[in-house]
Formats: sequence, C-alpha cells, structure tokens
Amino acid sequence: MNFIEAKSYADLSRKAANIISAQIILEPESVLGLATGSTPIGTYQNLVKGYQNGDLDFSRVRTINLDEYCGLSTDHEQSYRYFMNHHLFNHINIDRNNTNVPNGCAEDLQEECSRYEKLIASLGGIDLQLLGIGHNGHIAFNEPNSYFEKDTHVVKLKESTIQANARFFNTIDEVPKKAISMGIQSIMRARKILLIANGSDKKDIVMKSVYGPITPEVPASILQLHPDCTVIYSY
Repeated sequence: MNFIEAKSYADLSRKAANIISAQIILEPESVLGLATGSTPIGTYQNLVKGYQNGDLDFSRVRTINLDEYCGLSTDHEQSYRYFMNHHLFNHINIDRNNTNVPNGCAEDLQEECSRYEKLIASLGGIDLQLLGIGHNGHIAFNEPNSYFEKDTHVVKLKESTIQANARFFNTIDEVPKKAISMGIQSIMRARKILLIANGSDKKDIVMKSVYGPITPEVPASILQLHPDCTVIYSY
C-alpha cells in the first residue's frame, strides 16, 4: 500500500484529483469507480476545475458507482445518482449514458445486482476505484460481517451507518434501511484503488484497516491484499 499524508482536506482533495486526472489523461477511455459521501466532494470539485480549465476531457470516460440507497428515486436529493449529477456529471462533458449507478428502485433488486455485476464485466473491469471509509470500516456499503460479500448485493444497513447518514435527511426515519452495494470481490478486481480519509475521527479505523488483521469485521482491511492501493489521509 502507498500512503500519502495530506496537510488539509483541501490538500487531500487536490492530491486525489491529481491521481484521477492522470488516469484520465493517460487512458481517455478509463473506467472509473466512483464513491459518494462528504469526503469525495472536494475531489470532484477539483476534477470539475480541471475540465473547466481545459486540462481534462471526460467524453470517453465510463463510470460505475459503488452503491445506491434502496427506495430513493434518481431525482431524490439524497439518492447517489442525484449526488453524482450535482457534484460532478452536470459540470463536465461526460456522456450520461456512460455513467452507471445501481437502480435502487428496481422491481427485482436481486436481478439488479446480477445486472450490475454483468455491467462491470462488460466494461472490462474498473481501472481506478475511488473509496471512502466509514467509521466502522465499511467500504461502499459493505458493512462489518462474519464473511466478505463477493458480488453486488442488497445490504441491510447497520444502525451506526444509519445514524451517520441521518444528518442528510430531515429525520432518521427517512434514512433508507437497505442499499445496493458493489461487493468486496468486485472492488478488489479494480486495477488501482484510491482510498481517501479525512478527519481525526477516521484515524483509528484507518489504522485498523491498514495495519490490523484482515477480517470481514473491518471490511476495509481487505485492501491490504490489493497490489496497487493508495491511501491519502488528512487527520
């Protein structure tokens, strides 16, 4: 694993965006695995600036997002499709047909999971996967468990995750209790992984993830086995 210490959140965001930008410049048809949450917002802002400055061209880039809440429509302000449109896709020259987020409103959620796995394979896999990390060590919505979930699956969210996400909703009762999430195996198949973590409250879980035992009770610990994983952190 490669470790980069950032001086601040702004510095973390620039460094992460620089790595993603290099991927796009070197491979214009890159498949980018994208994440949501508060931490990647600064990274996306820097990518938008790169496009506006004429340094980046997203016209041939394909994207595939990690997860989506079950039951939220694409125009719901807390859906991850809305998040990606608002923070990135609406501001760059990407073909919206080349952007992919799980359908959390699919009639058959298991079939949607299967479709998403086939989609990843049809794209030739993920070139660079951006990840955040939850306070309990979850990556995407892969929650602490007794085993690693391999493929895209429906997740019953842990109470700690629901509590953490409640700040985005009017009441905690509005927070979805389930989500569709890319699986650990799907994430680990990415050719490169970029994990970003910001804030002193993430320090303990990052340390457990990168130096502790590899265990499904700390899902991010599996990243120790990836051949090309970079961690950018700011505490």
